Amino acid sequence: MKKVFLLALLAAPLTVWAQAEVNPDSVVTFGELEEIVVSSTRLQSATPITTQQLSSADLQQQNTGVNLPYLLQSTPSLVVTSDDGLGVGYTYFRVRGTDQSRINMTINGVPLNDSESQTVFWVNMTDMASSMQSVNVQRGVGTSTNGASAFGASVNMQTDKATSSPFARLTFNGGMYNTFRESAKIGTGLMDNGFAFDARFSKVNSDGYLERATSDLYSYYASGAWYGDNTMVKLMLFGGHEKTYMAWDGVDYETAYGIDGANRRYNPAGSYTDDNGNTAYYDNQTDNYDQQHVQLHVSHQFTPNWTLNAALHYTHGGGYYEQYKVDKKLANYGLENTIDTAGNTIKRTDLVNQKHLDNHFYGGVVAVSYANSHVQTSLGGAVNNYQGAHWGNVIWARNYDRLPLGHEYYRNNANKFDANVYIKANWQVIKGLNLYGDLQYRHIDYRIDGINDEDLAEIPIHEKFHFFNPKAGLSYSDKGHTAYFNFAIANREPNRKNYTEAGPNDAPTSERLYDYELGYNYTHRIFNAGINLYLMDYDNQLVLTGKISDTGAYLTKNVKDSYRTGIELVVGVQPCAWFRWDGNLTLSRNKIINFSDWVDDWDADWDDPEVAANGGQVLVDYGTTDIAYSPNITAGSSFQFDIKGFCAILQTNYVGKQYLDNTQNEAAMLKGYCVSNLHLAYTVPIKKVIKELTFSVQMNNLFDTKYASNGGAYSYFYESGKQYTPDRQQYTPWYYAQAGFNIHGGFSIAF
Repeated sequence: MKKVFLLALLAAPLTVWAQAEVNPDSVVTFGELEEIVVSSTRLQSATPITTQQLSSADLQQQNTGVNLPYLLQSTPSLVVTSDDGLGVGYTYFRVRGTDQSRINMTINGVPLNDSESQTVFWVNMTDMASSMQSVNVQRGVGTSTNGASAFGASVNMQTDKATSSPFARLTFNGGMYNTFRESAKIGTGLMDNGFAFDARFSKVNSDGYLERATSDLYSYYASGAWYGDNTMVKLMLFGGHEKTYMAWDGVDYETAYGIDGANRRYNPAGSYTDDNGNTAYYDNQTDNYDQQHVQLHVSHQFTPNWTLNAALHYTHGGGYYEQYKVDKKLANYGLENTIDTAGNTIKRTDLVNQKHLDNHFYGGVVAVSYANSHVQTSLGGAVNNYQGAHWGNVIWARNYDRLPLGHEYYRNNANKFDANVYIKANWQVIKGLNLYGDLQYRHIDYRIDGINDEDLAEIPIHEKFHFFNPKAGLSYSDKGHTAYFNFAIANREPNRKNYTEAGPNDAPTSERLYDYELGYNYTHRIFNAGINLYLMDYDNQLVLTGKISDTGAYLTKNVKDSYRTGIELVVGVQPCAWFRWDGNLTLSRNKIINFSDWVDDWDADWDDPEVAANGGQVLVDYGTTDIAYSPNITAGSSFQFDIKGFCAILQTNYVGKQYLDNTQNEAAMLKGYCVSNLHLAYTVPIKKVIKELTFSVQMNNLFDTKYASNGGAYSYFYESGKQYTPDRQQYTPWYYAQAGFNIHGGFSIAF
């Protein structure tokens, strides 16, 4: 039945929501046809949504091989972090305190979030920014889109458009910690027969700031398109491979902040004690993954008013990570106890395991739209299916000669069917006044069958969700002034880890968000400013607890009542052609009302039936507390100078203190930090064989700030005497140290 539904939807007429004034002619340019691919998930300027768009030039200015989140740091309310400390390996971001597993991300209108984890692993597609035409960031719920629900923001990416003439570009960057990026791009431009082809290959390597946090990465992008008078057909292939040494474990406070001469670069991952009693490190404590994407887009403009877009897509991902485990119970890996030479029963030993996954994601997206000078409407939707296999092997165990070859200790399979349909409209009631409406229905059917890796228990999960997500707003614009208000409801299903790694008292349920946005913008020839007030009111929000799984995944639990509210300020000044300053400031409150949590009691009386029933945990009430990983203040500043081929950008970001769990205890807190980066570039005025030669230098963390941008905390009671009050709670926090001053240089040649 699902396949029939998919084929029927793909065969339906489809269009896109136009973003600009309607072309009065029936023939459109190939650039306009490219815009049709993504415009159904983006916004018209009159739409009352809080948004920011970055162009290809914006992205490339400071691109030395870091992953895309680091190139979005000018976005208000956005915080970035990385495991390796440089932003080359595993990289993450949050918007308004919301982590990226709760942020909807699409590429050319096709869902990019992994169906199960609901996040995007940027390391799988390193340097993808080099093939981006633009990135649009909508804060809040945003407009209806395809894929995962937006619970803090939406990020809509558009890959490169075809160019009008042939081109080639070579780029090289090299810098500290043996960080190198080599990239080559080539394109035919639009040929007389209407075809255009382009391709890119990038290689990125780094030792990482942390010890052994190495990255060996590559990515590719290729496209072929045909442009008719009113039609575009475009096939895209992109993907990548990554091999990274793990840096998931974190370090203590003294190490992260370099106190008393501690080694900030220390990475405990893979450490063990060898047969001689010395500390050693497993040399293949690595994550290995390949990902390939295929997209086929067809766009057509029937008349100046009617347009359509359809896309088929397929993504394959596969790989594994390998870990050295110290002193683990054999029973937890499906292994029987053994007897050593002295006749002692061996129940625990060191071992090496691999966790594998192989997944397939495929489907189609469609959109149908009508636009005239007063009304823009769009009817669209998507049908997608995900199939994922998960299994684990023990490949070695110390002093265990009974280990079967390739011993498999768990396997489970997941299937997720996701379909949505939406209709949205923007109506200009009178000149300057626009009303916006958006209705979406989304259906999810998610099941997991097999053995869980955490406890080798059966996990027969089968959940169905039916979500209705309405949105409405209005805006008024006149002589550079724009005021807007919108209200949106979003619903979201739990992800895989919410189910498989939930605590004994934390079975997850779906959550709902009521988002209110009120804003004002003023734009002048030399000055622009904006203010946005938001209230994000949650019902059963899944919040990060600060606890972490053995894969580095942060664990969550539902809280009944919580909210995020704040004010976002943006300002820009350009008094002359060669100088511009932009700044942003977010002040917020992020609260859980009447928060309570289950906490381990190391001295639990297991003879007490209530204690035993709760797995040795006790329930503690904390009152109203801050939501974890949600700073109350973030700010950014960017000074940019462009004079006769010379460009200088000084970018500064400030992030206030954040708590590592939801108990709002100073013992589990990230200190606030301020980091400045300086970019210098000079383009040599060559106009013959070489069209452009640019030399650049990127200096990160200019003032060598010792800071940590992420972490976690485990809390417990010990010798509590059954006095379970927050002041008696003890904490073991950990932190992820980020690189101090580092410098990178390179050049780019365009032909």
